[in-house]
Amino acid sequence: MIAELGHMAVILAFVVAFVQAILPMWGGMTGDARLMHTAGPAALVQFGAVGFAFVMLTIAFVTSDFSVKLVASNSHSLKPMLYKFSGVWGNHEGSMLLWILILVFYGALVAVFGRGLPLLLKARVLSVQSMISLAFLAFLLFTSNPFERLELPPVDGNDLNPLLQDPGLAFHPPFLYFGYVGLSMTFSFAVAALLQGSVDAAWARWVRPWALLAWVTLTIGIALGSWWAYYELGWGGWWFWDPVENASFMPWLIAVALLHSAIVVEKRESLKTWTVLLAILGFSFSLIGTFIVRSGVITSVHAFANDPERGVFILAILVVAIGGSLTLFALRAASLKSTAVFSMVSRESGLVVNNLLLVVAAIVVFVGTIWPLVAELTTGRKLSVGAPFFNLAFTPFMVGIALVLPVAALLPWKRGKLAKTARPLWGAAVLAVALMLLIWSLQTGGRMLAPIGLGLAAWVVLGAVFDVAQRGQIGRIDLGASLRRLRNLPRADWGKAVAHAGLGLTIFGISAITAWEVEDIRVAQIGERFTLSGYEFSFDKVEDSNGKNYSATIGTVSVRVDERIVAVLHPEKRFYPVQRMPTTEAGISSALHRDLYVALGDQQGDGWVLRSYVKPFAVWIWIGSIVMALGGGLSLSDRRFRVGAAKRRAGRREVAA
Repeated sequence: MIAELGHMAVILAFVVAFVQAILPMWGGMTGDARLMHTAGPAALVQFGAVGFAFVMLTIAFVTSDFSVKLVASNSHSLKPMLYKFSGVWGNHEGSMLLWILILVFYGALVAVFGRGLPLLLKARVLSVQSMISLAFLAFLLFTSNPFERLELPPVDGNDLNPLLQDPGLAFHPPFLYFGYVGLSMTFSFAVAALLQGSVDAAWARWVRPWALLAWVTLTIGIALGSWWAYYELGWGGWWFWDPVENASFMPWLIAVALLHSAIVVEKRESLKTWTVLLAILGFSFSLIGTFIVRSGVITSVHAFANDPERGVFILAILVVAIGGSLTLFALRAASLKSTAVFSMVSRESGLVVNNLLLVVAAIVVFVGTIWPLVAELTTGRKLSVGAPFFNLAFTPFMVGIALVLPVAALLPWKRGKLAKTARPLWGAAVLAVALMLLIWSLQTGGRMLAPIGLGLAAWVVLGAVFDVAQRGQIGRIDLGASLRRLRNLPRADWGKAVAHAGLGLTIFGISAITAWEVEDIRVAQIGERFTLSGYEFSFDKVEDSNGKNYSATIGTVSVRVDERIVAVLHPEKRFYPVQRMPTTEAGISSALHRDLYVALGDQQGDGWVLRSYVKPFAVWIWIGSIVMALGGGLSLSDRRFRVGAAKRRAGRREVAA
């Protein structure tokens, strides 16, 4: 009965979504306030129905109800409870239900917290949002029903993909979907703005929190996925330019551009057309990512390869959503033109440069991801676009962003003088160049990537520090007054500085691990010792063990420096008998200055294949990601993002009265 209740709830959500898509939009066209007021309650009912369906599916997984086909295909009675729970979204149908749940959750948030929105704009936003949910609810009902029953339930299930039985993968998809789907909210605001033909500072203020929330959660989701790939797959890497990784990275880049562009609309009421276009492109790339993951056209270690019928359905949604919104943009963009002007040297110009670099970088990633598919369809040849292409084509844009960022952050609005603006940054520039020269002189024959990357990282981090110091007028007024100025800085300003510093830390980690990583692959005998980058590795023993639903072969590797043990690593090879699938669990010892990393391979004769790495400063990649997300969270907590627009509008109405 649980499955039937869940299925009925999805059908109810589909009906409500249809009503929410039509009535508020019609009310906006005819000026009928009663129809427009139906948007909020309908959004809440739709969220309640989808939420109830998700709870029913979760109960089926937790209780191991193998009469439900999805549970029988993706669960097992011996599976740990965490993975029974995460198994709900560890498959195509369940993850699609989670996708829709987050989509309607955003609509419910607008219904509850959007009381300051003008009625017409709110009705149109919720109507567009419901059109998206209507399409995906139809996709779920007609091609991907998660509540399908089996006539003859098996005694036990087929278990979850062993690669997904990991804490990192338990939390990675929800955060990723919150980011992916969160961009639907900015898309809905953009379409609503095009329908009414106006964009102003208040619109930008309403859009920025949704873009910021999507970007923060997408940052966390990407970082979790990168961390999982690092320690779970045993390849020793943290980013592989995999098509599914790229599918999440492209909307992340566009979201960064959208956040910065919306600032210009809010502060100067300029770049209106461009900002609306970015809002459309952000969600468009999310839809493209959904197609890549769920159509089966591209093979990936963590894609859902499905039948062509599902791929065609998603492709139709993608064509209608992207084609329709871009057509509307082409028809109405002229009404959004701004009369604001600014000089070539201004914060507006700096943000334009930032936007162009980010968007072109996203297009480069898109072309590299899609090109093998296009080539196969047009020529019949199978091509592979790998890391060398992406590293060569993408890196220059990131270097450009890092160079421009500190200066652009200090430029005044409308017009400024470059020499005057850059004067406070001379100290940061000198320190960054000094660090670059120091690294270059110390490394013996190393790659130039390290000095350049670490110099850029220092430039970005010090630029953020000098930005805060400039705002606090440190060194120009007494210390007490400076501290008071810093205390009174808006959280959004603090968030900007923290996020920029986080980017610098990530650049530091990427540069250091890429330039200085040392690898050793060998067939090692028990008791064998070998030296790697000043560390002595000792392969001590191998023993068998059993987990709840797997068997494991566990190695023990001790690492010494001057005969002093600094780490004991336990790399594993696991075997899941239900799925007949092995997995690798790397043994890792992390510290701020290095990671010691060992992966255990197959047995060969009397020895075992060992992959050993020394990875300098690897952890700073994820520290930087966390700091970026914290910066976004600080900005999101700024009171202006929550009530400022509504309060300002109310104040203006009182003055007018």
